[in-house]
Amino acid sequence: MRLVKLIANLGYGSRKEIQMAIRNGWVTDRDGNPLKVDSKTPHEDILFDDEPLDPPEGMVLLMNKPLGYTCSTKDQGRLVYDLLPDRFRMRKPVLSTIGRLDKETSGALLFTDDGTFLHKVISPKSEVPKVYEAELDRPLKGNEAAIFASGEMMLENEQKPLKPAELDVIDDTHVRLTLHEGRYHQVRRMFAATGNHVNALTRIRIGGLGLEGLGEGEWKLLGEEEKSRIFG
Repeated sequence: MRLVKLIANLGYGSRKEIQMAIRNGWVTDRDGNPLKVDSKTPHEDILFDDEPLDPPEGMVLLMNKPLGYTCSTKDQGRLVYDLLPDRFRMRKPVLSTIGRLDKETSGALLFTDDGTFLHKVISPKSEVPKVYEAELDRPLKGNEAAIFASGEMMLENEQKPLKPAELDVIDDTHVRLTLHEGRYHQVRRMFAATGNHVNALTRIRIGGLGLEGLGEGEWKLLGEEEKSRIFG
C-alpha cells in the first residue's frame, strides 16, 4: 500500500481511485512496466498516466501572481490555486503560500508543503529581503528614503518601529523598495504615512530570486540552487 499512499498524498486522487489506476495499468515505471500496490520503485522512476510524479514532500514553487487573485483556498472569486494543477490543492502535507500578496498586488509568490522551509523564509531572524516596485499617486517629497532607512518609522496601531528599508527612486512617482520584514500591507502603509498613495504594487524579488522568464500567471518548481538563492 506504500505506492497507493504515496500517489494519493501527492493529490492524484483518493486511495480508492489510485488503487483503481494501478489496476488499470496507469501507474508504470520509466520502461512502461505496470506497477503493483506493493512495488518499491523509486519515486523518480514512477509515471502516472505516462507523466513523472510531482516531487515528494519538500516541493517549493515560484509564481508570478497576477492582479485580482487572492492567496486563499476558500475565499470567493479568483484564487492563486486556480492557476495551479488541481491536484496541488489535495497534497498532504498541504501546499501553502509563504506569506501573502493581497488581491491588488502582483509578482513573486512562493508556495511549499515544507513547514520548516516556510518558517525559515518568514522568520524575522532570516531577514530575507523582499523587493517591490510601486507606482505612486503623487510625486515624492524627497525625504521618504531617509524616513524609511531610519529604523524609527512607526506605523499606525503598532508598538514597534519598522526595520530600516531601502528606497531607490526610478522617477518622482515610481520607486523600488526593499523590505527586511513583512508586516500587514506594509508598503502601502509606509507611503500612506508619508501622505502618499500606492496605485500599483509588484513584488519583483524574494531574497536573490527574481521573476526572470516567468510571465504573468506562470509558475515553476524550484531546484536546490534556486531555493538557496532566497537566502543568499
